[in-house]
Amino acid sequence: MAFHYVRAQRDQVLLLPVCMADWLEEGHLAWFVIDAVGRLDTRALHARHRNDGAGRPAYDPDMMLALLPYAYANGMRSSRRMEAACRTDAAFRVISAGLVPDHATFARFVVDHEAAMEGLFVSGLRLCAAAGLLDLSTVAIDGTKMGASASLRANHSIEWIREAVGALMAATVASEEAEAASPGAACDPMSAAGIRGAAARLARLEAAQALIEAEDAAAAEAMAARDEAATREAEAGRRLRGRKPTGAQAVLARAEADLAAARARAETRAARRAEAEAAAAAAGRRLRGFAPGPDRRLAQATQALAAARQAAAAASPAPRRRASVTDADSRIMKTRRGYLQGYNAQAAVDANQIAVAQMVSQDANDVALLAPMLKLLEDSITAGAISDALRKILADAGYWSDDNARLEGDLLIATLKDWKQRKAAREAGTTTGEPPEDASTLEAMEHRLRTAEGAAAYAKRSSTVEPVFGNHKANRNFPGFRRRGLSAVRAEWSFMNLSHNMGKLFDHWTPGSLSPA
Repeated sequence: MAFHYVRAQRDQVLLLPVCMADWLEEGHLAWFVIDAVGRLDTRALHARHRNDGAGRPAYDPDMMLALLPYAYANGMRSSRRMEAACRTDAAFRVISAGLVPDHATFARFVVDHEAAMEGLFVSGLRLCAAAGLLDLSTVAIDGTKMGASASLRANHSIEWIREAVGALMAATVASEEAEAASPGAACDPMSAAGIRGAAARLARLEAAQALIEAEDAAAAEAMAARDEAATREAEAGRRLRGRKPTGAQAVLARAEADLAAARARAETRAARRAEAEAAAAAAGRRLRGFAPGPDRRLAQATQALAAARQAAAAASPAPRRRASVTDADSRIMKTRRGYLQGYNAQAAVDANQIAVAQMVSQDANDVALLAPMLKLLEDSITAGAISDALRKILADAGYWSDDNARLEGDLLIATLKDWKQRKAAREAGTTTGEPPEDASTLEAMEHRLRTAEGAAAYAKRSSTVEPVFGNHKANRNFPGFRRRGLSAVRAEWSFMNLSHNMGKLFDHWTPGSLSPA
């Protein structure tokens, strides 16, 4: 039986002051974060503080900023957990130098410096470039659906929202009347909190109401423009071009326009026939050819209108437009697992999985976001003073359109889903050289994707950008945003990608190796 142990002497008085540098090993992530933040351009953070001696001193923004990426790297975004960690976690205590900012201080810091997050992201990109991590030979662009801090069940119609606004306003008026009737009565200690909650809820309801009204006005304007175009085409005897509508009322309007166009065309043909017959009679001869029969297009348009009217009468009312009363900027997004209330978060990632550009959109479809992402990519490279040349840009089939394929740059955009693209390539075989001169935009892109160089380049897409999204969602447990509003989630997404880039930089860091950004 052993009698000697290395015992924990908790009552031992230390003869020398404690040095925090002894708490963590030299290569710890906390030391890297302190080193990296010290080289970021944080002038925008300091500009908010007067530092003239008036009022209570603020916490050093560099110290507050260093706490955030370390917390994000450990999958922590809760301000209360950060406050608790500053009391108990050695790494947090080293970064904060023993200070314990309140959870409200963390929350206010994030809100107050929302506009500076994009600049910090670019500053972090400069650090990665200075460390030689950027490789723009291949950049992959993709998007992922991020959940909002709102529920799908919080989407309501304009009628529901107006009723809720009216109820809140009535409750406020009743409260003011009751207070005026008995001014000497004791105040409810919870009344201030109730008023703040009611005001915030009213603001959210009014934002959702304004959104629905704006979307209704835009839809009415678009419908009026389509009706005007249909009228012009019908007067000229031409049918409307483009994709046919799907809604019952829209199909009815299209059928009415088609019938008007068919009638105008039939009347024009009949008038020409009458003029030809009159000219032949004046010349004392008979008009050659068979007499025209019933106009088949007019008959078809008449039948189509009758069917459209019958379908419109039997159709159920169109679904009412809805908006989230929790986060009016968020949208309903479709994912492989169903629907979620959220945003479309985009990122452009280089060959070393460094996020070079990022944005958040309310558009659930990626096709309209390629041009803005290319512009942001160019802006990030310029703002970051990055000398590396941008070569090949990869995007999946969600970005495919003829217009996107014509954008500037060496673009490889899949025309089909990845597995379908690989199957089509196997069936069609490989190609060489440039696309044929008479090839369409689609055919030219498919030709480039089937070349040996194009196939090898596009094969890198999924392993370049999708691990970044997996790191956010799975490794760090960030399935969605914590804040509400488009500007807030854009700042949060910028900081997520900044912390991701800092994690990549940490893998190549040695103490004292960073140069100023």
